[in-house]
Amino acid sequence: MIILKRLYEIKKMALAGRILGELFEILPDRLKEGVSTFEIDKFIEEFIFKNGARPAFKGYEGYSFSSCISINNEIIHGLPSKNKIIKSGDIVSIDVGTVVDGYYGDAARTYIVGTPKNFLDEKLVEVTFEALEMGIKNAVVGKNIGDVSYSIQNHVETNGFSVVRDFVGHGVGRKLHEDPQVPNYGTPGTGAKIMNGMTLALEPMVCQGDWRIDILSDGWTVVTLDGKNAAHFEDTIAIVDGQPLILTRIEGGFS
Repeated sequence: MIILKRLYEIKKMALAGRILGELFEILPDRLKEGVSTFEIDKFIEEFIFKNGARPAFKGYEGYSFSSCISINNEIIHGLPSKNKIIKSGDIVSIDVGTVVDGYYGDAARTYIVGTPKNFLDEKLVEVTFEALEMGIKNAVVGKNIGDVSYSIQNHVETNGFSVVRDFVGHGVGRKLHEDPQVPNYGTPGTGAKIMNGMTLALEPMVCQGDWRIDILSDGWTVVTLDGKNAAHFEDTIAIVDGQPLILTRIEGGFS
C-alpha cells in the first residue's frame, strides 16, 4: 500500500534529509588514503546524533553500523571495518539513513578518493549520478513509476553500463522501506501512477560490466559477480504540486 504524505510529514522528512545533505557535503574531506571505513562510520554516527537525529540503519534487521560503505566492486551494504583501509583511486559508495521525529531520510553518494585509476571509473560515477537526475526529472504527476525506472535504465545502458536488478529503490516515510518499489529498469507507462504526497528513495546501482550480483559470506555485502566496479547514488524525494522535491540535498527541500 502506497502511503501518501501530508505536507507537515514531508517537512519532517526534509529535516532528516537535510542532515544527510550536509553530511555528504563534508564527507569528501574525511575520505583520505589510509583511513578505515570503520572510522568513517563512526564520524557519520557522531554527526547524525550531533544534529538531533538518529541513524536509521543501526539495528535495522540486525545491522550493526550507521552507514553502508562499499568499495570498488562492492555495490551496496558494505560493512564498515577497521581492516578495510581506503586507498587512492578507490570508488567509495556511502549509503546513510536518518530518523527525525519518526520520519526517515535515505541517501547515498559515490566518491573517487584521490586520483582516479582510469577514465572508466570516472565515467561510471558520472553516469550513475546522471541516471539519478534522470529518474528525479521523470518523477512528476502524470507519469508512472515505469517511466522513472526506464529513464534510469536507458541512460545507464546508453552509456555502456548495466543496472542491478536484485535491489531497487523504494518508498520511504515513517518506515525506511515502504511501497512502491522503484526498480532501475522498466517499461514506460507501467507501474503505479506518480501522485502528490508520494515520498520515494530513488537509487540507481550501476555496474561497469554485467549486472548480476553475489552476496558475501557476511550476509550483507553485495558485490558484482564479474568483479568489475560499481557505483550507487540515492536521494529521497517528495512529490509536491506535481513536481519532485529533493529532500536530501542542502540546496533542495523547503526554503
